[in-house]
Amino acid sequence: MFEARLVQSAILKKVLDAIKDLLTEATFECSDSGIQVQAMDNAHVSLVSLNLRSDGFDKYRCDRNLSMGMTIACMSKILRCAGSEDTVTLRAVDNPENITFIFESPNKEKLAEYEMKLINMDQEHLGIPETSYSCVVKMPSQEFSRICRDLSQFGESITFSCSKEGIKFSASGDYGQASCSQHFSSTTVI
Repeated sequence: MFEARLVQSAILKKVLDAIKDLLTEATFECSDSGIQVQAMDNAHVSLVSLNLRSDGFDKYRCDRNLSMGMTIACMSKILRCAGSEDTVTLRAVDNPENITFIFESPNKEKLAEYEMKLINMDQEHLGIPETSYSCVVKMPSQEFSRICRDLSQFGESITFSCSKEGIKFSASGDYGQASCSQHFSSTTVI
């Protein structure tokens, strides 16, 4: 038996929103330590490595290791049916063919169940090599997203330049060029 419960479905929605443009399908590896996803995008440019630890859930039970292949677009459509304050529970039996999503409103007046068919996937676990970086920057994800969205209007790729003063993002293309600098008062270099 597998069961994972989050009091706020918005958390799972945000996680899925972060990967849905990169992955069409993925294998969710469930164990007693949590849920892991590791997959390459279709162009083999980006590697998604996601780890949802069991202690991050309000209730978590995984009696035996499960590999569940899921279509990300379908999962995203199901999660859109949940209110941001709803509790979401994912449930599957041993050797599952389906996974059930259960949404419950905070006042317990609404209960909805959605069952999604799992898919068979043959994927090997990719090793992520240990890497040391000359610069690690921590900044709010919304700000990073805004910068990338704005600069993507000027080119297909964005260049990151890091110095002691801050980080500079730049892009150029057929329509011109653009850049944005962030000083380290709102960002942090480690």
